[in-house]
Amino acid sequence: MRITDLLSKDGIELNVNAKDKNDIINKMTKLMLKTGRITDLNAYKELVLKREEEGSTGVGEGIAIPHGKGDCVTEPGLVAMVVPNGVEYDALDGKPVNLLFMIAAPNTSDNVHLDVLSRLSTMLMDTEFKNKLTSAKSKEEFLNIINETENEKFKEETKQEQGYEILGITACPTGIAHTYMAAEALEAAGKEVGHLVKIETQGQSGVKNKLTKEEIKNAKAIIIAADIDIDLSRFKGKKVLKAKVADGIHKPKELIEKALTDKNIPVYQGNGKDDSEYENSDGVGSRIYRHLMNGVTHMLPFVVGGGILIAIAFLLDDYSLNPANFGKNTPIASFFKTIGDMAFDFMLCILSGYIAMSIADRPGLAVGFVGRSCCKSRNNFCIFNKFRCYISKFWIFRSINCRFHWWICSSFIKKSIFFLTKEFRKCKTNINLSSWWYSFNRINNACN
Repeated sequence: MRITDLLSKDGIELNVNAKDKNDIINKMTKLMLKTGRITDLNAYKELVLKREEEGSTGVGEGIAIPHGKGDCVTEPGLVAMVVPNGVEYDALDGKPVNLLFMIAAPNTSDNVHLDVLSRLSTMLMDTEFKNKLTSAKSKEEFLNIINETENEKFKEETKQEQGYEILGITACPTGIAHTYMAAEALEAAGKEVGHLVKIETQGQSGVKNKLTKEEIKNAKAIIIAADIDIDLSRFKGKKVLKAKVADGIHKPKELIEKALTDKNIPVYQGNGKDDSEYENSDGVGSRIYRHLMNGVTHMLPFVVGGGILIAIAFLLDDYSLNPANFGKNTPIASFFKTIGDMAFDFMLCILSGYIAMSIADRPGLAVGFVGRSCCKSRNNFCIFNKFRCYISKFWIFRSINCRFHWWICSSFIKKSIFFLTKEFRKCKTNINLSSWWYSFNRINNACN
């Protein structure tokens, strides 16, 4: 809590004269009542005097910080007085006091008065700061001196209140080591160069240190240090710098400076047209690698989980019962082996689906999942394997952003619909698979 949040112009008195300690305490408690922070003047004064009995709050060097905590205080408050001629206050150094701050704290468990005491003490250790306050000509000047010094003494806290300058996301295909190494490197580099940085990690344990809407709104730039596809929809209207996760580990300072100073970094619009600036910022090889790794990173939990379950099955099974059925000879081993095999069965569907999603966003996810399932079936649905190839071509053309891809795709769709309709009419209720196959081959030749 900042000093200026508790202290207002109504709570400041300059050029005060006081006879003694009791007189100055009376005047300060009345000033506190005037600010509306206490409900009972006498009760609050008793709290302050009781604290003085425990030991003088005159800390020396002409400074005193009396305070009281109790039920008569409605909310945290602070008042200040300057006594140019000084007043005897039984200070620890025996000298008169000419600068006083009085704290009022409600009777709660958070001990706000201790936080304010700590903050004031840190600032008042600066002799120049204390001299400026005692020499202030107006209440406005008094407040400005406190505000400027507080900003200087507590720079890091002030930055956090203003919001993070740079936000980022780190992610790698395995989502284990490099994801967190890059995040740590970027945040450490930010502190070193004087910029407040917050990094969200998207690893195998899930999303950590998630970025909030308010933080995104206040950020100056976004750094995406990832080797897999990241959803950028949250960052519409923000400068987004994309880099490899390795750059986040080895070149964190360069990324931070570039994000803040490079005017050529495009602003993410999220409208489907300007997004090509991000898609084409990498080479074809990098894009293929990113698409592949997006599938691998989602596939890994199934590989690891399934492998562990199968290993447990082998550990619990009895090889001597039936070597040919090893892994399923006993009920408990069969249980683990069956679940492990099921996890492995999902593996290629997940790989296919998320590679397709990386290429074509959510529509591609369905194509990848269903296409892989059709390939695995190896029955009369094998005709759809051929159809899946054509759909894949559609999205590959879209991903590469070929100059004529829309003409090719529209041509493909028209011909597909024409031949499918024609074949269904020929087959009526009986599906002639050989005729379908012939038709799809004709489509393939037309598209190639």
